[in-house]
Amino acid sequence: MESDTSTEKTLHLASWEDRFWAWLIDVLLVGAALSGLGEAVGTLSLVTGDLSFSPSFLGVNGLGIWLYWTALEGYNGQSAGKLVMNIAVTDERGDPIDYPTAALESFGKAFLLPLDALIGWIAMEGEYVRLFNRLSSTIVVEAPEEDEPSGVTYVPPE
Repeated sequence: MESDTSTEKTLHLASWEDRFWAWLIDVLLVGAALSGLGEAVGTLSLVTGDLSFSPSFLGVNGLGIWLYWTALEGYNGQSAGKLVMNIAVTDERGDPIDYPTAALESFGKAFLLPLDALIGWIAMEGEYVRLFNRLSSTIVVEAPEEDEPSGVTYVPPE
């Protein structure tokens, strides 16, 4: 008789509300950084006397947020917003994703979010995935609670 040594994982899908707040935190954070960069470029243009340089930051914003999500979510599954909201991107089994998967998953929310989310809500109702989650075989879950290491006692300062 064979024994089943596999243990079943329980993954708690992140709510749309938590995902929205994580997205908003990330967009504000990256937007502020890119805005500061734009101001620096504008100031540099004034100092050098070259007023012909006026980059379109619409494309740069999308590219910046896509690179940001790809880098952070490909590294550990969490952007700053996801870290604050205690959620993470994983594969469908709850395992970490790699950079190419993060790049595909992030593309939809960086460049096509309204369409990406709408298709997910309508075509995959109740699954809590966007279209690009489905295409990249990813899900967004509540991050597991970190347990304290065994055999360690923490003593607060007096």
